[in-house]
Amino acid sequence: MERYRSAADQAKAKGDDRKARMHERIVKQYQDTIRSHKAGKQVHLAELPVPPGFPPIHGSEAVPQEQSLVGVLETAMKLANQDGDGDDDDEEEEEKKGPAGAPKTVARPGPGSNLQPAAPKPSPPKSPKLSGKAQQQLQFLEGRKKQLLAAALRSKQHKDIEGAKMYLRQSKGLDLMIEASRGGLPVDITKVPAAPVNQEDFTLDRHGKGQNSEKYAKLMEQLKKQHEMSKSYSQQFTHLGNITETVKYEKMAEECMKYIEIVKQGHARGLPLPHCHYEERTVSVVKIFPELTSSDLVLYVKKAVNLPTGSSPSDMDTFVRFEFAYPSLEEAQRDKTNVIKGTNSPVYKEKFNLQINRNHRGLKRAIQAKGIKFEVIQKGGLFKSDRILGTAHLKLETLENSCEIRDILEVMDGRRPTGGKLELCVRIREPFSSQQLSSSTEKWLVVEPIVLPPAPVPKPKQPTPIKSSSSSPQTLHCLSVLTFEKEKLEKKILAYRQQHRNPPEDLVVLLHDVTQRSQQQVQQLRQGGPAIRTEYVRQLERYLQFYSDSARQLGQEGNRDGAKEALYKRNLVGNELQKMSR
Repeated sequence: MERYRSAADQAKAKGDDRKARMHERIVKQYQDTIRSHKAGKQVHLAELPVPPGFPPIHGSEAVPQEQSLVGVLETAMKLANQDGDGDDDDEEEEEKKGPAGAPKTVARPGPGSNLQPAAPKPSPPKSPKLSGKAQQQLQFLEGRKKQLLAAALRSKQHKDIEGAKMYLRQSKGLDLMIEASRGGLPVDITKVPAAPVNQEDFTLDRHGKGQNSEKYAKLMEQLKKQHEMSKSYSQQFTHLGNITETVKYEKMAEECMKYIEIVKQGHARGLPLPHCHYEERTVSVVKIFPELTSSDLVLYVKKAVNLPTGSSPSDMDTFVRFEFAYPSLEEAQRDKTNVIKGTNSPVYKEKFNLQINRNHRGLKRAIQAKGIKFEVIQKGGLFKSDRILGTAHLKLETLENSCEIRDILEVMDGRRPTGGKLELCVRIREPFSSQQLSSSTEKWLVVEPIVLPPAPVPKPKQPTPIKSSSSSPQTLHCLSVLTFEKEKLEKKILAYRQQHRNPPEDLVVLLHDVTQRSQQQVQQLRQGGPAIRTEYVRQLERYLQFYSDSARQLGQEGNRDGAKEALYKRNLVGNELQKMSR
């Protein structure tokens, strides 16, 4: 408890009120536990957080010994492949087990004692209901832990044991954050390590079938750019501590990976290009100059235009001198440009690095009230001293909400304009008070899932009375799968219309195609006779094997959503096959 109390005092001294409040809440939790223990009440020591580097509290749940690296990574593989349903199962199991750390004792009544009914066991305390932002925080931390565990597995598979250990340590380091987040406490997501990107995910199979390899490569390149953009924005907002935007771009990156899996599967099996369309996505970008540090203020003196001349512009030799009254007027930062000769519109293009301290009390006064003062000076000759042509004053209060100022100032002679102009620019790493957000609209590539692989049907020996506008053989599909695909497309189109948006034309065309294909096949099976029905059963058997293989391969690749959909379609085909076999 004293460790958390001293941490709270240190956070207060540094001005970090959020971290101070977090540690004070933990101190209060310890105090409440001590008070309950003195009163003879049951306490759950396992619920108390343990400071880093301290041993577990005596009497709390025993911590299992560290497993070997192989064992830990095998456990990590199971965790990385779990979906959201697993969390609910864990919570149910914990509720069944009851509070950990409470030793089980069996009361043995003595002779002649009256048996009393056992008192009901106190139910474990329910976890606090998380707000929307807290749920996003927990979702982000658990997702990042799974990504780090997956990276550890990849490193182990590539015989990189040191890399596997590093990623495993990073994933373990998130446990305390996840625990605090589950308790409703805020965490500093800026400390969360970045998840490595596996470049093999963006590589197409060299032995892919079909004639569309170049088109598949272009599609993969576009999706890779979208994924890199999403991860870049996610990392940017992670450094800024903005959990809402971070989760938004993490979901966009996951969406891109699903599209990439569809493209890789289609290319490997030689299927035609999947249906694609573009959507407009609004992205929020934080303007920042990452090459600068928080103590940099960079001044650019670009050029002057139409400076007042005494006689001829060719006799003008000028330079610009400036003064930034920070940290104080006595210690002001001063400098000047080089002399540009022979023109009254000199181009200086000079850069000056000024130093600031964001925690200094005098900085706010210098930014809001003083700014930077400039003097445009004509260089004197042998018998002439330097002459001030005019002055200018650049105000810096815009830096409170912006990280860059671009301005063209009027060169003044006292209060009288001289007609000259001075172009300047000031940059800092990020605004002093708030983030500078700008929104833009990007064209976002969306890849539709592959409906079914093409399967041509050979012509029957005997002509069948099928009415068709085309003499080419029809493709037979599983009617149940076609119905499933139709319902999916209808839901997507309905979602667009509920948002008062027109659905993409590709979706509408695809729905029409699936509906027409289903109707034609129903008519074909009714009028085609035994030959078509027999061929339909054979085709269903092929689809059954196809979806079984697809589910197995997708499961091995870690694509759980794709594997689930393939298993569902396999079950649909199996049910259809049973109906036809009756």
